[in-house]
Amino acid sequence: MPSLSNFHALRAASLTVSAATIVVSLAVVPAGASPLKCDGVDTQLTKERRAEYTGLVAQALEMKPKVANVEIDKFMQSGAWSAVYASTAVSDDGVLFFETVGGKKQFKDVWGGIADPSERKELIDWAKDLGSPENLAKCFAHMIVDN
Repeated sequence: MPSLSNFHALRAASLTVSAATIVVSLAVVPAGASPLKCDGVDTQLTKERRAEYTGLVAQALEMKPKVANVEIDKFMQSGAWSAVYASTAVSDDGVLFFETVGGKKQFKDVWGGIADPSERKELIDWAKDLGSPENLAKCFAHMIVDN
């Protein structure tokens, strides 16, 4: 039977190997992948932003929902560009893109639907074609495909 001191030595060695394995596992990221899908994108949906964007979404949509019937679920901003995931009682859920020009947010376009991982590049390209910064386009695609 192993002695108690051998048991402690084996346990300490096991913990050291386990800790090293965890560190190595966390450090290994597949080529081209980012551990932070929205790196450099502000995703904080504050009360103030929620209030501002409910009004912007209500104005942007053709069906003109009441502001009280607009729900903002997600927010993303990079530089002068922002996007929100919104739902209303009068339209399908969608991501609305805005660009701030001359201090005013201008509606650019809306994306609605679902997508699978094979469509990630198309989502990124679509957002970039609007003029969106690449990091916002990637964050948008991540939100649609991975959430």
